[in-house]
Amino acid sequence: MDWAFASESVSGGFLSLSNLVKHAFVVCAFGENPHIESTIESLEAQTVESKIVLSTSTPSEYLEEICSRHGIEMIVNPDRLGAGFDWNYGYNHAGAKWVTMAHQDDVYDKRFTERVLAVADSYDLNSIQLLYTDYYELRNSEHVTSNTLLKGKRILNFPLRFRCLNGNRFVKRRVLSLGCPICCPAVTFNTTALGPSIFDTKYVNSCDYKTWVDLAGGRGRFVYIPEMLMGHRIYEGSATTKNLGENIRKREDQEILSMLWPKCIAAIINHFYAYSEKSNVL
Repeated sequence: MDWAFASESVSGGFLSLSNLVKHAFVVCAFGENPHIESTIESLEAQTVESKIVLSTSTPSEYLEEICSRHGIEMIVNPDRLGAGFDWNYGYNHAGAKWVTMAHQDDVYDKRFTERVLAVADSYDLNSIQLLYTDYYELRNSEHVTSNTLLKGKRILNFPLRFRCLNGNRFVKRRVLSLGCPICCPAVTFNTTALGPSIFDTKYVNSCDYKTWVDLAGGRGRFVYIPEMLMGHRIYEGSATTKNLGENIRKREDQEILSMLWPKCIAAIINHFYAYSEKSNVL
């Protein structure tokens, strides 16, 4: 099978701002995940319609059939270099002012786009780097809306509900200083403010956490929407579960926390953070 690779309209693959739609979901696909169609169906059910594309570095007839069935474009990254590279490729080719990177095993409340864009429109466009919502966990098809990990993340995210705080560099970095409270697939990015290729490409599992830390040092707001508008699936085959089992995440988080604290303090924080993250393993 000959796969169609996304063309690059400008240097680096980032599309011209004049051609952008308002919002797009980029479904990040790897391999042949059994949950991906549920993800796409939840995006199609949104109360506000968005562009939907599927981005992958592992094209297959399985993914092509799903895209054909749902009438969505499949963007193929010719280089299989890791999650951060894949996310950058899909983000760069989304062709939208606001981009949500939808992971292949998660689901979205039908009001996700409606609420995110409504909050975005209540701010000056250029003042926002990203918005993100609260979320619940999907465990064996059950909705888990509260546990120790989720409660802890909500406490950490609380300051970023407020306009007087969510644009402050110090506050943004302190929110991230006790671990990563931001759920990556719950984030919507302002591409006109951030530009292309925003994701870290060094880390295997914690490339999202490193990306938030990098962006927190820049100008603009991290806007937290305290509504559970997406479901993050916890299951044995997920990349998060695999990387936690191999201690990849713990090693990477230690390096990132050491950018925010002296190494001895970072080690103590990481010990407790890694323990809390064990709830991501069934």
